Amino acid sequence: MRIAILSDIHANRQAFEAVLAAAETQGAQRYVILGDIVGYGGDPGWCVQKTIELSEKGAVVIRGNHDQAVSDPGVSMNETARAAMEWTRTQLTADEKAYLATLPYEATDECRLYVHADASSPQRFRYVTDTEAADNHFAACTARISFCGHVHRPALYALAPSGKITSFSPYTATGIPLQQQQRWLAVMGAVGQPRDGNPSAAFGLYDSETRELEFRRAGYDIETAAARIRAAGLPESLATRLFRGR
Repeated sequence: MRIAILSDIHANRQAFEAVLAAAETQGAQRYVILGDIVGYGGDPGWCVQKTIELSEKGAVVIRGNHDQAVSDPGVSMNETARAAMEWTRTQLTADEKAYLATLPYEATDECRLYVHADASSPQRFRYVTDTEAADNHFAACTARISFCGHVHRPALYALAPSGKITSFSPYTATGIPLQQQQRWLAVMGAVGQPRDGNPSAAFGLYDSETRELEFRRAGYDIETAAARIRAAGLPESLATRLFRGR
C-alpha cells in the first residue's frame, strides 16, 4: 500500500490541494495527516472540512499544537502565530472546533507510529531537530518506523542496533529503503509553510510492501495563498515567507 503522509497544512488550501493531487497521481491509497491543519493560513475552515472528508474515508489524522490552540488559548505561541490563531478561532464552526479537539496525539498502524512532534511526550510538542532529540524519541517508543512533523523541514534519522543515530538530509523523489535492522524516524516537511528554503509544498510517500519512503514536493499557487492571508488581515510576514520557503 502506498501511504501519503502530510504534515503542517496550516490552512493553506492551495498547497493542500496540490499535494493531494500529486499524491493521487503517485498512486496514494491511504492518507495520514500529522497535525497542524490550521494556523498561519487564510483557509482554515476549508482545510478542516477537507481533512474531515479524508478521515471519513479512512485517513489517520493527528493533533498538532495549532489544532490544540483552537480550544486551548494556553498553548505557547509567538506573537505572529497567536494573531493568526485568534483570527482562526473566529473562522471555524463549532463542529470544526470540536473535530480538532477530539484528534489523538498519536496513532499506531502495524509497525508504524504517527505523531506530530516527538514521542517522549506528544502533548508537549517537542521539536526533533537533531540526533539528541531523535534519541529521546526512540527511547520513548518501540515502533520500527515513526513519522512526525512540526519542524517544517524534512529529515530522516536511523537508529542502528548498536545505538548509534545517523541523520540524513533526504533527496526529493528518491526511494529510501527503510531497512529492517534499523529503526527510523522520518520528519516530514510542511505542506502549507515550508521552512527549508524550498517554497514547494512537502509531503511523503511510504510503500508498506517495499518499505521505501520518498520525500516529495509539489508546486502550488503561492500568489493566491498569500492573497488569502492578506485578505484576512493577518501579519504580512505570513504571506511573504511562503515565497521564500523560510
